[in-house]
Amino acid sequence: QDDNWGETTTVVTGTSEHSISHDDLSRITKDMEDSAQLDCWRHLGVSLAGALALLAFLTPLAFMLLPQLLWREELEPCGTPCEGLFISVAFKLLILLLGSWALFFRRPKAFFPRVFVFRALLMVLVFLLVVSYWLFYGVRILDSQDRNYQGVVQYSVSLVDALLFVHYLAVVLLELRQLQPQFTLKAVRSADGASRFYNVGHLSIQRAAVWILENYYHDFPVYNPALLNLPKSVLAKKMSGFKVYSLGEAENSTNNSSSQSRAVIAAAARRRDNSHNEFYYEEAEHERRVRKRRARLVVAVEEAFTHIKRLQEDDQKNPREIMDPREAAQAIFASMARAMQKYLRTTKQQPYHTMESILQHLEFCITHDMTPKVGGVRRYLAAGPTIQYHKERWLAKQWTLVSEEPVTNGLKEGVVFVLKRQDFSLVVSTKKIPFFKLSEEFVDPKSHKFVMRLQSETSV
Repeated sequence: QDDNWGETTTVVTGTSEHSISHDDLSRITKDMEDSAQLDCWRHLGVSLAGALALLAFLTPLAFMLLPQLLWREELEPCGTPCEGLFISVAFKLLILLLGSWALFFRRPKAFFPRVFVFRALLMVLVFLLVVSYWLFYGVRILDSQDRNYQGVVQYSVSLVDALLFVHYLAVVLLELRQLQPQFTLKAVRSADGASRFYNVGHLSIQRAAVWILENYYHDFPVYNPALLNLPKSVLAKKMSGFKVYSLGEAENSTNNSSSQSRAVIAAAARRRDNSHNEFYYEEAEHERRVRKRRARLVVAVEEAFTHIKRLQEDDQKNPREIMDPREAAQAIFASMARAMQKYLRTTKQQPYHTMESILQHLEFCITHDMTPKVGGVRRYLAAGPTIQYHKERWLAKQWTLVSEEPVTNGLKEGVVFVLKRQDFSLVVSTKKIPFFKLSEEFVDPKSHKFVMRLQSETSV
């Protein structure tokens, strides 16, 4: 071993890959503070909504129980009408409970930077409704100790009916209002220019941003920064030029040098840059190599799956030790690993397909008896949607919404907002769907009829 190994040995550390600066630390600290604040507001909003829902649900029951607990002996007998109202209240509360659970108590898809206006409006409406009913109940029933128990039960039924109408209003505002398309959103990925168009209804900017992100992960191909680089031969090419200096030669050589200078400058002016030619040939060579590696990969996968098929047929004729799909995937992976690695390296997809993910995909294809073209190789011939890859390759825990308009405002013509993450951003522009005016033109069925007059000279 070399005595000077400490000076001559190259050690790969994590500094080059995981370096961090003071600005990065301050930005990370700010992001953590913002995230903690968002979590606090989220838990506070959920707690308030849950408490308000519990209060609204228990209020009709409290209206019917309080007279029975406080002045039971003074109440007038109700009998069958009250029993029918009890059944009505029970079923209405059950319907309200199921509807509220289906509409409100769902796992949130995203954390919004601002409050959802319509949901806050509904919470305020429910709060005012319950408080108004409690005030009227306290003044007209509790203070006077009303003995008409049937009227008290009907009062509770009216509250349940009002809550059901509020729930219907919530369905209209939160679900139905956004179904009819009103705007066309164009989302463009800033790094490579990939774009998609979407039709949406009446949404706020923050909800439209979440809707774009939901569609981004299954519509946009995975972002691969390696595909954006120019060929190395083009990047390494140095633009050469000519510079002429007068160093004060003798007078007799001045005329010769000046004429030579003019000739050199003229040649440099006529010289055309051929970097585009190099780029063209580099692209053609790359496409040729990709086709060659793709053909080798397809043949290797075909041979591997044919071998598995033959083994399965032999096992049916001569039962031996059964090979599970995982072992079969490992067995055929060795024969196609080299072709797969070369193809992924040529197409710059290698960071997105680990050996474990390839084995899992082969195991899935063997388990479900897929053909090699459908299951074995199609996934690697072209970049798939973003969500198809492992989460650590594409998942961004936090996106930043940048907008000149308040994010609680609704979409309108010309609104532009940006969704940013670390390595690229999505630029979203809004266009209103045009209003179409159709006119009707009536065609008389008799206008299609004609008379064919035959003469002796007419040939039919």
